[in-house]
Amino acid sequence: MRMGRILPQDFYARDPALVAMNLLGKVLCRVLRGIILAGVIVETEAYYGETDPASRAYRSRGDIAMMLYGDVGRALVYGVHGKWLFNVVAHEPHGSGGVLIRALEPIRGVEMMKKLRKIDDLLKLTNGPGRLTEAMDINKNLHKKPVYLNSSEITIREGRKEENIARSFRIGVTKDLDIPLRFYVKNSRFVSVRA
Repeated sequence: MRMGRILPQDFYARDPALVAMNLLGKVLCRVLRGIILAGVIVETEAYYGETDPASRAYRSRGDIAMMLYGDVGRALVYGVHGKWLFNVVAHEPHGSGGVLIRALEPIRGVEMMKKLRKIDDLLKLTNGPGRLTEAMDINKNLHKKPVYLNSSEITIREGRKEENIARSFRIGVTKDLDIPLRFYVKNSRFVSVRA
């Protein structure tokens, strides 16, 4: 699959749910020791600010929470249960929010991803937010990096158009909003959780 141009910063200056849905089919690229690791985004979740009970900004004013109000198009990397999670800040002007990248379909640098994850099963390589960060060596060093600059170690690029998109409520949250904010490619074998 051919990777297209890097998505511009203003792609992320919209409602997080719209960005989350539109990121499906785009390509997450990570340059690691001169090797390109890439995967098609097949699953995302949208998060908002202090009004969203599942958001890092809910009842918090720490660095991660404040990032959700900051510049769009920046990587937001934080740890949960010993795993790094990769998000991109996305919101309307004067708003807040971000998109969690939950799963990828690996397309480039697969052998290195397998070594990093210490597994051989392609379907289990990047089918979860902690798995994809391990497979692409995404960690706190990439926190706050812009994903829209050619010089960045991590970018999101044009990919393919996804038509068959499904929605559900977010995975593993204690309290959720009353609208489904998880988006995924319906027939993908690479999503983290199937209906």
